Amino acid sequence: MATPVKIKLNGLDMVVDAVPLELEAFKPFGDVVANPRPDLHPAMAAKANDTAGMPFDAIVANQGTAIKYQHVSRMEDLYDQAPSGRTGVAVSNMFVCASRALPRRLEAGVEREVFPVTVLERHPFTSQTFVPLRADPQSRYLVVVAPSLSPSAKDQQLPVPSSRPPGTMANRELPGRGLPDLKGLRAFIATTDQAVTYGAGTWHSPMVALGPADKAIDFFVFQFANEVAVEDCQEVFFGPSTVTVRLQPQSIASKL
Repeated sequence: MATPVKIKLNGLDMVVDAVPLELEAFKPFGDVVANPRPDLHPAMAAKANDTAGMPFDAIVANQGTAIKYQHVSRMEDLYDQAPSGRTGVAVSNMFVCASRALPRRLEAGVEREVFPVTVLERHPFTSQTFVPLRADPQSRYLVVVAPSLSPSAKDQQLPVPSSRPPGTMANRELPGRGLPDLKGLRAFIATTDQAVTYGAGTWHSPMVALGPADKAIDFFVFQFANEVAVEDCQEVFFGPSTVTVRLQPQSIASKL
């Protein structure tokens, strides 16, 4: 892991409300993967033999027993631009994430969980996808992301890719070298029937599982890596934290 970059918030005091994770709202930062038509059984699509107008250029597959939604998320490997010259390889891991014990605040008679943001990280040369392995209506997870500032002297030692290869299909621009723009920080509540892909170079919080204290969420995680610390992962710490994510009361999973 690269040596963390420590930044001072200069008195910035922010509260960001977490909102439900939706594809369009998350597009500047990455992709949301979920069944876009949970109301449509594959047998019905096969019987109609018509997927025109369906999302993600859907087609009927597997001898009429499946709907194939194509390119729901785009994996990125930009290690050919890494200064070390070391090639990235596909890496798959499992993260078993325990539910976080979050502090609570009483506001206007309503108790809310809050998450103090103290660190953000990014993977400059690769996308990173988190796929929950089990749907659990009691469990949620918190997705915290931020855009990048313009480059500065504070981040000049951090390598990032300069561009994508010609002809690359992408939903967003590369965020650039800069440190996280905390004023643009966003927070989303994801359900365990949603997967997320952080775009290459997107600042994000380490995974925050929500739910009863004895619960955990299992994630399959896919990315590329070359085992050069500063090229695989860059971290920024700030604190004592003055950036807080506030969960809506309905997002607090039952403690029963």
